Amino acid sequence: MKKLPYRAQTSTGDTFDFEFPLHSETQSAVRVAQLVSALLETIDKDIAVAGETSNGDVLQAVAMAMAVRARMIHASSQTSAELSAQLLEVALEATAEAEHRTPTSGRA
Repeated sequence: MKKLPYRAQTSTGDTFDFEFPLHSETQSAVRVAQLVSALLETIDKDIAVAGETSNGDVLQAVAMAMAVRARMIHASSQTSAELSAQLLEVALEATAEAEHRTPTSGRA
């Protein structure tokens, strides 16, 4: 199975290195990475403007956006829902294996 290496850095400087397994029918790993980056950047920009937002609210909005996008696919609702659930499960499992680095702080 192909994997997509992906690095994410938080506003506090934490870095996460992921290895996301890609679905067998993924057409472009590059576009997948670009879309993930665009989504995360959009969320960060919105929070910077709108102010503090709970992580639960962000996750709920992302889940709802995934559900809306899944419904837009020309397939049965059940097929789209099953694919979405499978993709989310695989992605969440990959996050458990992510390398997490926290910046050092203090004075030398």
